[in-house]
Amino acid sequence: MSSQADATKSSATPFTIAALLAAYREGRTTPAEVLAPFIALAGQPEAIAPADPTFISRATEAQLLEQLKRLEGQSPDTLPLFGIPFAVKDNIDVAGMTTTAACPAFAFAPERSATVVQRLVDAGAIVVGKTNLDQFATGLVGVRSPYGAPSSTFSDKHVSGGSSSGSAVAVARGEVCFALGTDTAGSGRVPAGFNNLVGLKPTPALAPTTGVLPACLTLDCVSIFALTATDAARVLAVMEGPEAGAPVFNTFTLQPPRWPSQQALRVGVPTTPEFFGDEAYAHAFEQAKAEWADLKDAEGRPWRVEFVPVDLTPFLAIARLLYEGPWVAERYAAIRGFIEQQADAMNPVVRGIVEQARKHDAAHAFDALYRMKTLAAQTAPVWQTIDLLLVPTAPTHPTHEAVAADPVGRNAQLGIYTNFVNLLGLAALSLPASLLPSGMPFGITLIAPGGRDAALADVGACWQRLLTALPLGHHLTTATEADLQAPVKTPAAEPELLLAVVGAHLQGMPLHTQLTERRARLVQASTTSPHYTLHALPGTVPPKPGLARVAPDADPGHAIALEVYALPISTIGSFLALIPPPLGLGSVELADGSWVKGFICEPAALQGADDISHFGGWRAYMADRLKNNQPKAA
Repeated sequence: MSSQADATKSSATPFTIAALLAAYREGRTTPAEVLAPFIALAGQPEAIAPADPTFISRATEAQLLEQLKRLEGQSPDTLPLFGIPFAVKDNIDVAGMTTTAACPAFAFAPERSATVVQRLVDAGAIVVGKTNLDQFATGLVGVRSPYGAPSSTFSDKHVSGGSSSGSAVAVARGEVCFALGTDTAGSGRVPAGFNNLVGLKPTPALAPTTGVLPACLTLDCVSIFALTATDAARVLAVMEGPEAGAPVFNTFTLQPPRWPSQQALRVGVPTTPEFFGDEAYAHAFEQAKAEWADLKDAEGRPWRVEFVPVDLTPFLAIARLLYEGPWVAERYAAIRGFIEQQADAMNPVVRGIVEQARKHDAAHAFDALYRMKTLAAQTAPVWQTIDLLLVPTAPTHPTHEAVAADPVGRNAQLGIYTNFVNLLGLAALSLPASLLPSGMPFGITLIAPGGRDAALADVGACWQRLLTALPLGHHLTTATEADLQAPVKTPAAEPELLLAVVGAHLQGMPLHTQLTERRARLVQASTTSPHYTLHALPGTVPPKPGLARVAPDADPGHAIALEVYALPISTIGSFLALIPPPLGLGSVELADGSWVKGFICEPAALQGADDISHFGGWRAYMADRLKNNQPKAA
């Protein structure tokens, strides 16, 4: 590692957002102290020496001091990313810093920062530099740059992955808490896998791409490299959201923030995964699958995981369209003026790929679009049988020598599990899984329908809590409980309503399926406050109880056992339609004094109904009836 990397790495370890915010709150450090190493490096020339090709340019001392000044009078309580240093891939604009896209002849000075960068800066984050990439974000290997070829932080012989090479290396080495990449075909995931990082690739269009030099404008995403899934979720929560007047190339529906942990988590796995002869990767994937048996949800409850074999044939056919079809013309369109005038200034491999666009015409484009839609229809039924798809992040990890011998072929191999994702409008999260016997990292990727970003981050955090002994990035340190705590602000998800149930909708009871069919998830098992009575309602089928709150001047009531579920708002109407009289939805006070919506009963129906409050809950009452072989409520 270079002296530059050593200097910046010394600023904070472990370098998670959660840990640094905690250090600020506790007065153990300040943003000025964290930025001191970056200020010391600010005098470096704009083009960093190829001996350490992580950064293409660094923020000047004036730029760093100006960002520090904006934090005056603020704190982690007012700014969610207060004093958090981050790096930006050099195809994403930062005002005052040159955008090169790893092509010096193309370089320009943007007047405005990309929308996502501005949102992060407004939230208190500090830009420290622009990172290296495969030129024009074309590649998954990370070696197609005149500024040098970064290596995996675990081996100088192995590629870093691309195109977001420098961003991944900067995070893995602990130079920054997080970094922005871009992802069209896997550039925000493959480098994460090769550097033992989290790589969050949002649903296309979840975060705006204004100010990002396009690779394929209709597919591009701004991705996030971080040490933990919770850190990545925290950053996405700041970046996301539509931008007025910006074009939108993908539509999706936000989904609930978690999968219901009381149900089986259906995980799709490839029927015949491809590793191109890499036995270590094949074994690591099987080992990773075995780890899922011990997965627990955010509350520590065991999560029953069911693996579902998935034939990836239509997915892989879609993946081939990205480079073999006319979508390469989008790359040509993004730099049309430059390539038509200064093609000789381009990396020859990148130029050869982009110039393939010349062989396609409008008819080819429509033919490919029809083909893609047909294949997409073939993949749609898969999502009726699984919740998420688990794949290796990459099938193998090539060396620099292997890539030099076959630059296009080796690159194509790396996209087998990534290229189809954006074409289908899916969300993805790359996660560290293990270290191989060789000491190299192995990563997995979780893929889900668009709008499931929050739920993927939640599962990712659960996965990392399971593997707490795995180092963060290339640090020798491992995750602490504080590192993996859920952030205060999480990615957008479908709004939910908290609903308390006390009777036939409890787990194992006859009407519980009315909740599961509506994607409800169990939040907690608790009790009401001690101000309620429970009654067995006569004439109900299936048997149901009636919950009633006692009057303030009446005898003390009871704490009644209940379960609280989060029910998607979009399903509330259909659920209400199933509730028969004398029951309805009202408000119920929980043991901790909070209020949620829940089942209540019309007072008239309680007249003559047996008071069963002394059982403490419906499940205990029903068990007693069964034990004594007595008729249940009529």
